[in-house]
Amino acid sequence: MEQLGQAFGLLFTPGSELSQIVLLTLQMSAFSTLISLVIGIPLGIVVGLYRFPGKRLIMRILNTLMGLPPVLAGLIVFFILSRSGPLGSLRLLYTLQAMVVAQVVLITPIVCGLAATAIANIAPAVHETAHGMGLSFTRELSALLHECRAPLLSIAFVAFGRSIGEVGAVMLVGGNVQYKTRVMTTAIMLETNMGHFEYAIALGVVLLAISFIINSIALTLQEHTAPSRNRGVHKLTRGGTLGGDNRG
Repeated sequence: MEQLGQAFGLLFTPGSELSQIVLLTLQMSAFSTLISLVIGIPLGIVVGLYRFPGKRLIMRILNTLMGLPPVLAGLIVFFILSRSGPLGSLRLLYTLQAMVVAQVVLITPIVCGLAATAIANIAPAVHETAHGMGLSFTRELSALLHECRAPLLSIAFVAFGRSIGEVGAVMLVGGNVQYKTRVMTTAIMLETNMGHFEYAIALGVVLLAISFIINSIALTLQEHTAPSRNRGVHKLTRGGTLGGDNRG
């Protein structure tokens, strides 16, 4: 309990190592999640919405990459960013940028696969309604995204949770350098290896508390964005995204 109190005390102490670690962890997770969403959601929409040659193969590849071992992803990024690698001249290894790249490699397939599944499940009903109302493709796509807002929001927080809890890939490309690339998970591993078990547990509790706060925010947003089935039908048929009330 004493170690836990010290950890929380350091967390709110400006300039302390722990507060710097937490800030770096949040920065890494936020950037990697945002980039993964920007790449993965449009790809997921295309994969989930259209039929094209090789789609089944692409889905299999996505499902495989969703289970990509973090150490393997970190190893791939490590070789790409190392001095002898194709991007070695950028000198990104053991930096925040390298950790973000590794996280993006891990998270993007998850975002793409989940988004494709969500879109594929909802698209037929939206398409049928939009076709019956004679709406343009742009308005149909807008309606589809509107109906998928709750699943897409869930995907975003799944991606963030995956990012904030990652350790293997981050350790490989970041190096766990103090005051530079040390994040919560790598700090916990370091303290455990040094035998500082109480402090490692305290760090774990701090990480768990941060995750709990983020998940609470996610659930609150979900409750406000996920309409009931009846409300969704009402919006689609009367004055909703799929066009307004056609009565004069």
